[in-house]
Amino acid sequence: MIMKDRRSEASAVIGTGAEIWDRAAADLLRWRVKTASGFRVDDDRPVVPGRRVMITARLCRFAVVEPVEVVAVMTEPDRVGFTYRTLPGHPVSGTESFVLDRTGDEVRLTISSITRPAPHQPWRALHPLLRIAQYVVRRRYLRALCSSV
Repeated sequence: MIMKDRRSEASAVIGTGAEIWDRAAADLLRWRVKTASGFRVDDDRPVVPGRRVMITARLCRFAVVEPVEVVAVMTEPDRVGFTYRTLPGHPVSGTESFVLDRTGDEVRLTISSITRPAPHQPWRALHPLLRIAQYVVRRRYLRALCSSV
């Protein structure tokens, strides 16, 4: 059975002003959107294309390891962000992007993803539950940079 890619996007204003922009942009490019959402990232250096990291999520007593590779980084005056792709062993297959935009004083974070079930078990069978988890985590991401500013 061929599974279609699932596209998802969520966006929220996280604050206003130059101070918010400066701090949120710096935090985003150092994985704070993940770490402030309850994940552990094994490399706290700034994101750069080609860098591979292991992200760990804790669910009750279980640890879920998510290997990813940064495929793009943008650093423009009013737009900062990065995209990673999942690697074998990740619970889903696809890409996820975190982009911070500034329009006037308004600072907005947008998270977008294109995912499909991982090709291996047990993750493939658990994909419907993982989609629910993605929704919950995406809300945490939108709050993560708010709490850091």
